[in-house]
Amino acid sequence: MLLQGIFPPLTTPFYPDGNVYFKKLEHNVERYSKTPAAGLVVLGSTGEAVMLSDEERRVVLKVAREAATPNKVLIAGTGIESASETLRLTEYAAELGYDVALVRTPHFYKKQMQPANMLAFYRTVADRSPLPVMIYNVPGFTGYDIPAEVVVELADHPNIIGMKESGGDVEKIRKMAESTRHVKRSVTVTETFDAVTPRMLKASSGSNGQGGELVQVAGVGGTKPSSAAVTVVSGIKTRQKEVGFQILAGLAQKLETSLRAGAVGGVVAFAGVAPTACYEIYAAWKEGDAALACLKQERIAGAAQRIGGELGIPGLKYGMDLNGYYGGPARLPLLPLTAALKAEVEQLLADIRN
Repeated sequence: MLLQGIFPPLTTPFYPDGNVYFKKLEHNVERYSKTPAAGLVVLGSTGEAVMLSDEERRVVLKVAREAATPNKVLIAGTGIESASETLRLTEYAAELGYDVALVRTPHFYKKQMQPANMLAFYRTVADRSPLPVMIYNVPGFTGYDIPAEVVVELADHPNIIGMKESGGDVEKIRKMAESTRHVKRSVTVTETFDAVTPRMLKASSGSNGQGGELVQVAGVGGTKPSSAAVTVVSGIKTRQKEVGFQILAGLAQKLETSLRAGAVGGVVAFAGVAPTACYEIYAAWKEGDAALACLKQERIAGAAQRIGGELGIPGLKYGMDLNGYYGGPARLPLLPLTAALKAEVEQLLADIRN
């Protein structure tokens, strides 16, 4: 599974009374689906997943899945404190058609979360998960920072394909990227090297009736293949690409430096406010234009740090309101921004409108 690019983590919209506003979730998903984002993350930290009941989490997953376009990779946040409950939610996400499970580190019993515990937890989940697994490290919320050495050991598991690293330590990203270079996997991508998932192939099959048949491009309508490696699966021109253990940065304000350190993209909260601005950093880096990548990073660094890093979900949701998405209120105990803080967010986003 290819995980390169920018993945906005969805917020969960609420009515003023605290109930989930599913129509606005659909609206946001449909809008993000029109951006250059590689995919969407549902039920991450930005989605206030810890504030939701089990039933709400399941309905949010279902509504977001049904609203998303087939060409975006869908990542479901399924991490819960126990391996058994994590697997239950992961299995449900797989039934809906999600592509990847994002599993945050268990953390409530911090003193017992030794390397052996983490290795056993993730290996048990990955062994039984119907979806490829991403490790999710977010010490700012959990108070637990998974050691790089544990990640490197887990990277050898065939069903653990990457991680979201939200600790903000760029050197840790560099260390993990360098220490996992031996991991080599072949993934299916489009002819233009975008991600292809089973859900995408199924959607394409349903629209053109070609099923899962694998056909050499040269045999389709007498056309010549653009590459000997290109084949057609369910009407989609595909090829194979070699990838390693894929690390996605979790902080927009450090996206450019994380990419230079070995990350292949980002799941950054600020992309929920300004997905195109975040994508422009990735695109410039991908094209090898270091100066432009730095310039694009400087453009959003202050706003990303203040809004996402300090004001948190209420700040992000107000920024979304300003940029044409639905943010709305957060759930208690999170409080709405004061008038002064709203004015500050407006000023920070004055030239970041997308």
